Amino acid sequence: MSNILEFALDKIDADLLFLMARLREMLEDTGEKDAARRLPFVGDEPVCVRDSTDVAALTLAFQLLNLIEENASAQARRQREERQGLLREPGLWGQNLRQLVELGLTPRAIADGIAKVCVEPVLTAHPTEAKPADVLGQQRQLYLLLVRRENKMWTPSEQEDIADEIKATLERLWRTSKFLQKRPGIADERQNALHYLRNVFPEVLPWLDTRLRHAWIEAGLDPQLLGDKTPELRFGNWIGGDRDGHPLVTGEVTRETLAELRSAALDVHREKLTKLARQLPLSDLLQPAPASLRAAHERMLERLGDEAARIDARFPGEPWRQFVHAMIAWLHRYASPRELLADLGVLARSLEEIGAGRLVRSSVTPVVRAVKTFGFHLAALDVRQNSRYHDRALEQLLLAAGVEGAGFPDWDEKRRRGLLDAELRSARPLAPVGASIGEEADKTLAALRALAEVRDAHGMDGLGSLIVSMTRNVSDLLVVYLLAREVGLARMTPEGLVCDMQVVPLFETLEDLEAAPGIIEGFIEHPVTRASLAWRARKLGRDLAPIEVMLGYSDSCKDGGILASQWAVRRAQERIHAVLAARQESACFFHGRGGTVSRGAGPTHRFLEALPHGSLSGHVRVTEQGETVTQKFANRITATYNLELLLAGVAATTLRHRFAPPPRDEELGLLLDRLAVTSRDAYRALLARDGFFGYFAEATPIDALEVAHIGSRPARRTGKRSLEDLRAIPWVFSWNQSRHYLPGWYGLGIALEELARQDPRAFSRDAAAAATDPFLRYVMKNVESAVASTSLDIVAQYANMVSDAHVRKTIFDLVAEEHRRTVTMIDTIYGEPLEKRRPRMWRTLQLRDEGLRALHTFQIGVLREWRARKAASDAAGADAILPSVLLSLNAVANGLRTTG
Repeated sequence: MSNILEFALDKIDADLLFLMARLREMLEDTGEKDAARRLPFVGDEPVCVRDSTDVAALTLAFQLLNLIEENASAQARRQREERQGLLREPGLWGQNLRQLVELGLTPRAIADGIAKVCVEPVLTAHPTEAKPADVLGQQRQLYLLLVRRENKMWTPSEQEDIADEIKATLERLWRTSKFLQKRPGIADERQNALHYLRNVFPEVLPWLDTRLRHAWIEAGLDPQLLGDKTPELRFGNWIGGDRDGHPLVTGEVTRETLAELRSAALDVHREKLTKLARQLPLSDLLQPAPASLRAAHERMLERLGDEAARIDARFPGEPWRQFVHAMIAWLHRYASPRELLADLGVLARSLEEIGAGRLVRSSVTPVVRAVKTFGFHLAALDVRQNSRYHDRALEQLLLAAGVEGAGFPDWDEKRRRGLLDAELRSARPLAPVGASIGEEADKTLAALRALAEVRDAHGMDGLGSLIVSMTRNVSDLLVVYLLAREVGLARMTPEGLVCDMQVVPLFETLEDLEAAPGIIEGFIEHPVTRASLAWRARKLGRDLAPIEVMLGYSDSCKDGGILASQWAVRRAQERIHAVLAARQESACFFHGRGGTVSRGAGPTHRFLEALPHGSLSGHVRVTEQGETVTQKFANRITATYNLELLLAGVAATTLRHRFAPPPRDEELGLLLDRLAVTSRDAYRALLARDGFFGYFAEATPIDALEVAHIGSRPARRTGKRSLEDLRAIPWVFSWNQSRHYLPGWYGLGIALEELARQDPRAFSRDAAAAATDPFLRYVMKNVESAVASTSLDIVAQYANMVSDAHVRKTIFDLVAEEHRRTVTMIDTIYGEPLEKRRPRMWRTLQLRDEGLRALHTFQIGVLREWRARKAASDAAGADAILPSVLLSLNAVANGLRTTG
């Protein structure tokens, strides 16, 4: 075990004892002495859960453990950087730059490549954040206090003050509801996202740029070559635009969201400019203002009139500060961010002219970076809707226009294409403006109309993509062009119809991922797509505009299991890249990753390493969903680390794809084809077993999750009681809560065992590749995490709730057998047990075990009682128990540190 790992584990132990002692003191002070005695780590009695008070105490204990582990990880990274330098930390700038130099890339090629990278994290409101906003706020405060306590400057009495403040924060958490009392509205979710967009990301930007510069110098590269080159960082947002199965996202909600994002962006820049003004109290008595600044200031005087005179009177003899305050006064009247950047350019050049270049770098450059990153929109809003919903909307439009369109959603592709191609050659709308046509058409056009209004008022900067979930054919995408034409988002030009916003396919199921390359080929060859891409390229000032393609990890895993899903996504990228490369086009892949292994999660740098060679063109989008936003970005240290992983990883992987030779391992590809099919068949065979969904309904808390107030969006797309209609999030959430973790590993053990039995040489080949091949290593490590988190004895307790004894035994035996098989095969591949391979993960599982067992026992008890009351039609009794059920969901989620 390394010294730094020992340091991290020792730190966890010490901080845990300290904070748990403060928690115990707080509970005793508030009269909860019984709960205090049963606390893990510091209690006098074994951990057990007798009532809701014990559940709440354990919830708080796990929240503390999560904060402690997060801080220990951050401090361990700092230790490594202090002892070994910036070039050693996996996935960050230093290590990536060193590897690129070793690969033979010139410093100029690296610097130019970095400048061409664009990374866009996209915040979504998927229902996976189980904690109320007030709880999140207090947790952030606790983290800051934990970090503050580490400073050696404090005297004993000051340390005591910090401990008291920690106890006060713990008491606030204790007296705050542990779960959401009502389902959050879209406005609540929007405010949560705005916290990160306004308060975290703008403050992190300068740290990111500074770390790049330091790593560049430590790698021995000429700082003059890097200059002010940085990767482009943007942010996207789905909250207020994601309409797939979400009836509350109306056109008005989209309009409000765009307005709030714009207002918040201007607030960010106002704060930045106000700070800049305080940093530039330069006197013209010591350095005369250059003529360029004086001329710009005169233009400001003409714009602002009396307001400018008042500014000058407040800051006499300080022309730089006067100019910045004039920018603040004019801020809401700038037509675009480019105008603000022009004035900031004047300011920067005037400081350079007087020899104050250091002030430009320290004060002006961070403001310029923020304006370039956030514009006047903060985050670009995507609008997503299901292809089936679009079909119904178009059918209603066609019928209203007197065009033969009855049954359009069920037409074959040839007939659909014939109608769509004919309509897309015309500029005429199908329906009169303002006419009510049908529910789907009215709601779809209202949302698109809101986008058109923003485009007309403020331009395209704040508008993202039109995403079509469940894309199954080319016509699903062409339908959106026709809908966009209705509101003026698509318009006729000499080159034909052009759509202002990019229409983006989202491929989700295994079958759709298989069909994706052919769909992309047909879509990019369509005249409207060609004309729209050419228009977008001209707008960007480039020869080509990247073609955005979204890949879904969640539904493909729900559909076929973890290995089949991951391999299908990879194969789809390879083939889409080949289709586009043959036409000298490039893709911007949009990765719809969730918060768990079953939904595409995993270490960022390993995920990027595992992408197929050539598929990363430098522009990438990736979703940040639910609880992962809190885990990755709750504080500036962690946010800086996670954004650096993404920026450095995308830049380095793009350069490797561009300059390094592609790996040639067709044998491994064929082997993975084989494993994926076997694992998929095993997974689907389990789902097809008689009684499986009865088992799922009773052996997991899915029924409780469907009434939990976790997110504003329903758990099912249309309300049907079927696997197809159930969203992947509650599917994964419920398996995790009951400690099955089934979608994250089931099927791999059978596939590996069959391979070892039938083809020992191929199995040895696979075992060797698990340590060296980036894709296989990434998948195996993620499966390993899911398998380790599974607890068969706890699964057996949940299975005992299944009323049908035959179903209970059949399904549980299959699950248990496959789990043991998977553990055995993974241990065989790596040659040693998990506790030796991954001691840090093993330790965190052990720390949580006693408390989680007590919580699972409590949850099973209240689930039984709640279900019995419902079965007896005792609505009042069931309602009385429901808060305990919901409290248990939240507690287990905190203990596992994951939901769905």
